[in-house]
Amino acid sequence: MFEQIQPAPRDAILGLTESFREDPSPNKINLSVGVYQDSTGKTPILESVRRAGQLVLERQKTMSYLPIPGSPAYAAAVQQLMFGAGHEVVVSGRAATSHTPGGTGSLRVAADFIRQQLPKATVWLTQPTWPNHPQIFAAAGVPTKSYTYFDAKTNGLAFDEALAAIQQMPAGDVIMLHGCCHNPSGIDPTPDQWQRLADAIHDRGLLPFLDFAYQGFADGIEDDCVGLRALCRPGAELIVCSSFSKNFGLYCERVGALTLVAKDKATIDTVQSQIKVCIRTNYSNPPAHGAELVTTVLGNAELRCMWEEEVAQMRDRIHGMRSLFVKTLQAKGVPGDYSFITRQRGMFSFSGLTPEQVEALKQKYAIYIVGSGRINVAGITEQNVGRLCEAIAAVVKGT
Repeated sequence: MFEQIQPAPRDAILGLTESFREDPSPNKINLSVGVYQDSTGKTPILESVRRAGQLVLERQKTMSYLPIPGSPAYAAAVQQLMFGAGHEVVVSGRAATSHTPGGTGSLRVAADFIRQQLPKATVWLTQPTWPNHPQIFAAAGVPTKSYTYFDAKTNGLAFDEALAAIQQMPAGDVIMLHGCCHNPSGIDPTPDQWQRLADAIHDRGLLPFLDFAYQGFADGIEDDCVGLRALCRPGAELIVCSSFSKNFGLYCERVGALTLVAKDKATIDTVQSQIKVCIRTNYSNPPAHGAELVTTVLGNAELRCMWEEEVAQMRDRIHGMRSLFVKTLQAKGVPGDYSFITRQRGMFSFSGLTPEQVEALKQKYAIYIVGSGRINVAGITEQNVGRLCEAIAAVVKGT
């Protein structure tokens, strides 16, 4: 029976990493997968996480199953990080958080929930969005549509177009937004624009769905919550998928969370009972170790301070690489104005490179970039930026 099965195409992002690993070139550069790298090109273990691991090991007494939604302590830590300890959503108890296997696991549980409990709803995705978003919802049987988000002419937010699209969406539909560091464009709304988007979503009767995978990588841990908190008006409903892969460096631990906010505690208890059904029929209950690391860091004043400093260092390095990248592009004579890259935030940049140029970079120079032209700026270092920009200059000039 298996002989009739055809090979699947490689994943648009992770498949490039497979090709990168197979490439024998000693000068190869991987700017595709969304993994933070330091100035040496390595993905570090944060010192705060390392120390938390020692504490977890010392006090661990069992490896029994966690509850279906995971540890209550982890859920409380996640909510306080996103909303703030005294926020109305937390104090009223109208939010419920489940520990999921990464942000992707959170998205899939949310998709299953929408399909089962909101079967008439369509999910509206930004155009462009993370390539795995439509695949996750399609696998769950949830219909999706797109609304304009990025203005390629200005390399900025198409705010008026997005706002106009929201005002035409059917009430009862779900609208996905990126909490910060929009993937792939790196373009976020301003605080005022967030407020106007939140007003329009509320007035239209839509359910906001926030993919919040990069808290701390744009402007700061607190500052990056501006969009989330703009959506949290009293009585409003909300879905949030968060991840600690980036800001804790816990990529292989797969630590995510799914938080739903309802109008009151009684409603969220009912909603959470259905979320637990989705989890039970998927992975049953979550792994413990990564979430315990996050809970330990956030619950320890010394480690929390150390972690915030480490996040700031990662954020500052990314900002620095953006500036260096633009300066080097100019120095190497690459045609065009790339100053917009310094206005983008987070790990990703829409470079403006065409699919043909991206393919030429891979074939001629062993430089791996997603076909859309999205670059992981964190993969740029002082050592490889010169060669990278020389190669870009060559393919843009057609040589």
